[in-house]
Amino acid sequence: MWKQYLIETSRGRFEYFVRGEGEPLAITHLYMGFDERGHLFANPFTEQYKVYLINVRGAGNSADIEVDEQLSFTEIVKDLEAIREALKLKEWAFAGHSTGGMLALQYAIDSPHSLTKIVAGCTAASKEYGSHPNSIYCAENKHFNRIIEIMDLLNNPDTVREERQKLSYEWALMSYHSEEKLKVAITRPNSGRTIGKNLDYFRKVEVKSFDIREQLKSIHIPTYVFAGRHDAQCPIEFGIEIADLIPNAILTIFEQSNHNPFIEEEEEFKEFVQLTL
Repeated sequence: MWKQYLIETSRGRFEYFVRGEGEPLAITHLYMGFDERGHLFANPFTEQYKVYLINVRGAGNSADIEVDEQLSFTEIVKDLEAIREALKLKEWAFAGHSTGGMLALQYAIDSPHSLTKIVAGCTAASKEYGSHPNSIYCAENKHFNRIIEIMDLLNNPDTVREERQKLSYEWALMSYHSEEKLKVAITRPNSGRTIGKNLDYFRKVEVKSFDIREQLKSIHIPTYVFAGRHDAQCPIEFGIEIADLIPNAILTIFEQSNHNPFIEEEEEFKEFVQLTL
């Protein structure tokens, strides 16, 4: 289990969980709330790093959302910087998956001197991923209408827990290359409850103008990018694009994975984590 902490910062109180030993590495996600069970993406890093799994504003016991703009990438980076400073860490690494990967890229653009490296996976550097027909978030994709229904239901406070679990499983299944791997995943201790307001802000506001591709060319800290060959959320083309734009970025492709290579190819993902040291 992960150990819970609360910390007061210049931008409010934040909740985080710690596990592992070694170089400090922060992990978070734009619209997930974590608890002592940790998270499947974060777990492999704890074998090599001291991992800080952070609840962003509006998630868990972290600070409340005062204005919606606090959920933007740039404002979350400022929150992360406040947490790092309160922890008295001169610098740390940052790893992010999916929208967490987008945040990793923004963090490297905004505060490169605070980072030893970034890891960004199954992600994109612009809103264009949502227009790719292989993405379930594209209107041309066969799953699009159902995904919108699922998001709206998860954002509805009247949706009961049992229904939320079914909806989350259905959404997750679209992002696994093998249902057997998903069944393995749900047997593991894991947290990451969808925070409806945060998700709503991302899909209705933040992603509408998201495009940091040109800025990626200015990133010069060590960068490790990973992508799933069969990714149905952020198609592989967008991971390749990120690696091409960031000078000296290292790209790893997981050939038997959709959106979750840390479960779909566990041993290979552990080797990838070793690569980041």
